[in-house]
Amino acid sequence: MKYMLIMRATDEAFAEFENVSFDEMLDAMGKFNDELIRAGVLVAAEGLEDAAEGVVVDYSSEPPVVTDGPYGETKELFGGYYILNVASKEEAVEWAKRMPMTGPGIKTEIRRVPSIDEFPKDNVWVQKERAWRESTGQL
Repeated sequence: MKYMLIMRATDEAFAEFENVSFDEMLDAMGKFNDELIRAGVLVAAEGLEDAAEGVVVDYSSEPPVVTDGPYGETKELFGGYYILNVASKEEAVEWAKRMPMTGPGIKTEIRRVPSIDEFPKDNVWVQKERAWRESTGQL
């Protein structure tokens, strides 16, 4: 089963990491990533650019409203993610507990990523996606 570990932090927590050298951060995350790779559970992992560089598309109106970051009302920012292929939610939790670069204001949300096999096989859109995944080596 695949689980997504979503790394979130408050603005204050992000500010605390401004005092950590980039090399130190790369070393800590690199060691963790290596553990995931050696365990055979890492599917994907990416960090995200500063939220100030992002935009939000709000569909509350027509046409949708696009707002540049940073976001005044953001309580927690989504900073990156891991996708792990593990046997259970409990195993995903155990990996999340070992995540480096943590502290007050930092959280990891864990959510299962459903497999395409869980969707109706007779749906034309599911069939098209399955064919695309097969053609790109994802299945």
